[in-house]
Amino acid sequence: MLRKKRTLVYAVMLLALGSCTKNFDKINTNPNSPENINADYLMSEVVLSSAYAYQTDAFKERPVAAGRYITLVQTTINDLFTWGAVGWDDIYSRLSVNQQMYNQAEANGEKQYLAIAKIMKAFNFGYLTDLYGDVPFSQALQSKTGNVTQPVYDQQEKIYPAILQLLEDANELLRNNPGTINADQDVLFAGKPLQWRKFANALRLRMLLRASKKYTNAFADMQTMLNDADRYPLPASNADDASVKYIEGTAANSWPGSTLTMIEFDFTKTKASKELVDNLTALNDPRLAVWVAPVASQEGSTVNRNKYVGVPNAIDDPRSYNGGETHQSTLGSMFRKGSGDMLKASMITYTEVCFILAEALQAGKITIAGKTAADYYNAGVQASMTFYGVQNTAVSNGYYDQAAVKYNGTLEQLITQKWLAMIFKGAEGWFDHRRTGYPHFTIGPLAVKNIVPRRYRYPTTELANNRTNYQNAVKTFGEDDEYTLMWYLK
Repeated sequence: MLRKKRTLVYAVMLLALGSCTKNFDKINTNPNSPENINADYLMSEVVLSSAYAYQTDAFKERPVAAGRYITLVQTTINDLFTWGAVGWDDIYSRLSVNQQMYNQAEANGEKQYLAIAKIMKAFNFGYLTDLYGDVPFSQALQSKTGNVTQPVYDQQEKIYPAILQLLEDANELLRNNPGTINADQDVLFAGKPLQWRKFANALRLRMLLRASKKYTNAFADMQTMLNDADRYPLPASNADDASVKYIEGTAANSWPGSTLTMIEFDFTKTKASKELVDNLTALNDPRLAVWVAPVASQEGSTVNRNKYVGVPNAIDDPRSYNGGETHQSTLGSMFRKGSGDMLKASMITYTEVCFILAEALQAGKITIAGKTAADYYNAGVQASMTFYGVQNTAVSNGYYDQAAVKYNGTLEQLITQKWLAMIFKGAEGWFDHRRTGYPHFTIGPLAVKNIVPRRYRYPTTELANNRTNYQNAVKTFGEDDEYTLMWYLK
């Protein structure tokens, strides 16, 4: 029954995404989706479309290239950072369906679905502004209610507080008026309000840390949450991850690297990056064998005769590196499957929360009774090892006894371990690198610039359909290229 439900939901989602057009009016009208659908059904659609799209970005789009987890040896545009403009209609389409859920829940007095709509709005708008910077926010999704078809761009410094408030409000709604969430339609948490609250609060921690350089109240707000665990519950184990399982059977319901979604040629041309393999090898990390495939042959290698060989990014003729592709590591065979316990569409994880708290504690910005930065650092590493089934191996091999792994209080160590744990988990590897400078990446001689991009360029359709607001935004924001710093990075 679940398989049929998800397939049907995804089919409706595709209709919604297929309705993306050249302006916000058509996106917001969404003629291919019925006007009155139960809020719980729309919840399922929004969660699936959001999680699946986020995971696809995390596995094979620009964020994973910028995070330096993979090296492409065929189509190298993402590797070289020659990105160009990037469309956003898919995100706004999801937000449009989410707004429909909100409206339906409001009309029916279903506060539980109002709360979930707020969480998913925060998640999608948060990702949007993290990618682009200033974006249409306050006037977006108002073609019907406000007759706004050319929305202004809001500054990120105003968007972030609004999103943080959405998450605060959602937590309160579910705390005071949990209602009944249809477990059959809740593909994320099977109808458990507490899990949704943990999701909202985890997202809030992520965003507070992300903006902490510029958002004055970031750590004070974080401390308020940590001082009242009953009011602000947080993920306590991997079981609290905001992740959707894939059920396979069709491309729409399969992990984005499976044979159903990526042809053989694409997968074999996706190599493990040298950055990833070298870091894992140096630490004798048991996750290496899970994430990376051994080379087909060690004989004849010209640079590295090891069992696992990553390929440098942005080099000339990467297919010939180390004597050719038989001497290069692809990703592990697990990533070619359509589903599995280690293949989930993750929006935020317990592991990430551990590293967020470790960083804030390490910086001396928060306190947690009986806990130290080392405690959360170790918990984050161990949670990742547990998720990938190698915690016992890590312990027996003395992984945690190594000087390079033992907590040393440096941001470089903490973020490097977080970077490893966040492989294919959203855009966190990229976002943390651009925020902290860690891990240190070798960008590659053919990259457009010797730094990782800071953002996406605005869609080209904005020049045609929202020119005045686009031009006004650029005057305020700065040049529309990959390297202009958004508010919280300045």
